Amino acid sequence: MPNSLATLRLLQLCSSNLPVGGYSFSQGLEYALEQGWLKNTNDVAEWVEVIINESLAQQDLPLLLRLKQAYAAADKQAFETWRDFLLATRESAEMLQAEVVMGQAMYRLLNSLEIETQGYRGEQLSYIAGFAIAAKHWGLSDTEALQGYLWTWLENQVAAAIKLLPMGQTDGQKMLLKQSEKIPHAVSRALAITDDNIGANLPGLAMASAWHETQYSRLFRS
Repeated sequence: MPNSLATLRLLQLCSSNLPVGGYSFSQGLEYALEQGWLKNTNDVAEWVEVIINESLAQQDLPLLLRLKQAYAAADKQAFETWRDFLLATRESAEMLQAEVVMGQAMYRLLNSLEIETQGYRGEQLSYIAGFAIAAKHWGLSDTEALQGYLWTWLENQVAAAIKLLPMGQTDGQKMLLKQSEKIPHAVSRALAITDDNIGANLPGLAMASAWHETQYSRLFRS
């Protein structure tokens, strides 16, 4: 039988009501739409799918897994190493800001919930590191943790697209249904990636994020 309490904790961790501020960042999507790189829901769906396959499955998910495992083993050195590696992968100031600001909010939440973070902080806090701590504390499996993180990212991207496009809630749900089908495969790939093969290279995404801070009018934080 599934662990029903762990399932409930997974829902809580992935809830859009979790006070970490993910809705504040578009992760480059706003600039890509402003410049006409993406023009419609099909373009956004393709943008999201590429990021899932070429970035999250190759980088963020494997790093989340290693942080979760390091926390489970009480290996603070490994946790610090993978956290610093993760922060170094953020290719723009905006991407790093999103990781750190959301990390600060996540750690504040963990402390409020009396979840142990002593020795797992560092100079800059990471959202993914905090997510890994919560996932382990609440007894989520590796697969559940990775699926939950990817779902949270996807839901935030679809929510951003709804605000930026002439795209209704129903079309947003259709996109969620379609793109969430990619999650199991992405998680399977992430679980199999070796340490030496962790990494991603999406220069278009990095440039969109970097140039977003000079965009004349914007809805999302930069």
